Amino acid sequence: MKIQNAFRVGLIGTLGVGLGLLIITSVVSLQTIIVYIGAALFIALGLDPAVSWLQKRKFPRWAAILTVVAGVVGVLTGLVFAVVPIIVDQVSALSRAIPDLVKAVNTATFLADIQKQFPGLDVDAVVKSATDFLGTNLTTITTTAIQSGLAIISGLFGALIIVILTLYFTASLNSMKRGVYQLVPASKRERFADLSDQITTAVGRYVVGQAALAACNGVLSFIFLSIIGAPFPALLAFIAFLFSLIPLVGTITGSVIIVLTCLIPGIGSSTETVIAAAIYYLIYMQVEAYVLSPHIMSRAVAVPGAVVVIAALAGGSLLGLLGALIAIPVAASALMIIKQVVIPRQNEL
Repeated sequence: MKIQNAFRVGLIGTLGVGLGLLIITSVVSLQTIIVYIGAALFIALGLDPAVSWLQKRKFPRWAAILTVVAGVVGVLTGLVFAVVPIIVDQVSALSRAIPDLVKAVNTATFLADIQKQFPGLDVDAVVKSATDFLGTNLTTITTTAIQSGLAIISGLFGALIIVILTLYFTASLNSMKRGVYQLVPASKRERFADLSDQITTAVGRYVVGQAALAACNGVLSFIFLSIIGAPFPALLAFIAFLFSLIPLVGTITGSVIIVLTCLIPGIGSSTETVIAAAIYYLIYMQVEAYVLSPHIMSRAVAVPGAVVVIAALAGGSLLGLLGALIAIPVAASALMIIKQVVIPRQNEL
């Protein structure tokens, strides 16, 4: 094939590559903002079923949105007030113990007392190793501490942005849908709108279902941990609730953390408490996997088990926690598109 104008072809090819690199660089630079938008849209789709349900009960949309948002904020506030006093008490206990700890460390017999308590331990070697480690890595430790503090501040700022965006998206979800539908050719608009409504409804139901499972785990954990006398039942129940929001591995991760917490000596736990907690969570995970989750999720999304595992692993690798949360509804949406669009077109050929 003879090229008539090599310069023009080369210039167009170079511009195309440059445009592609510019788009990729822009996406990478804006990845944090994209994650905020995705999380807010995901939450808005989860709140939309409740808003629609209130609208069917003759609520104006603005009143339905305010009611749902107030309910969510009220639940979160209640959880925070249930957990914060426990954290404050523990911090206060730690602050009261610090002077005694400092006094004990400053005594001349501190190292000798440790050596006496642990005869097989070479205390001098441990102290030398710790001193050398701190001296060598002091800059790294300080930098890591500063970065951790900045990450916490950035996370709080990001959470505030997500909340604000969620309010906007929830209030304007219908108009956003209509705007997207207008971009589709009129001949395919009705079919596109129907499929989009099915996908957004499935995503919203999935979010509600996952939140219901998490709330169930949190409430049952609080009741059982209070009965067996586990330490900090409200805090551990809150941990169970948070981890249960993560599909596939969240419940087992939270259960392991709770049982390991009960193992910590000096917090009022006992061997019987640890065994009871371990047996309870083993039973609960079976009940959730075979009774609660199929019953709650069957109306939201229908995704094969292998696809659930692959989607959760891929989503977690790509986008971390957010990716794990949205992986299953995204997989369900992809399967829905394949079943209702791709397969019928293949059958027509």
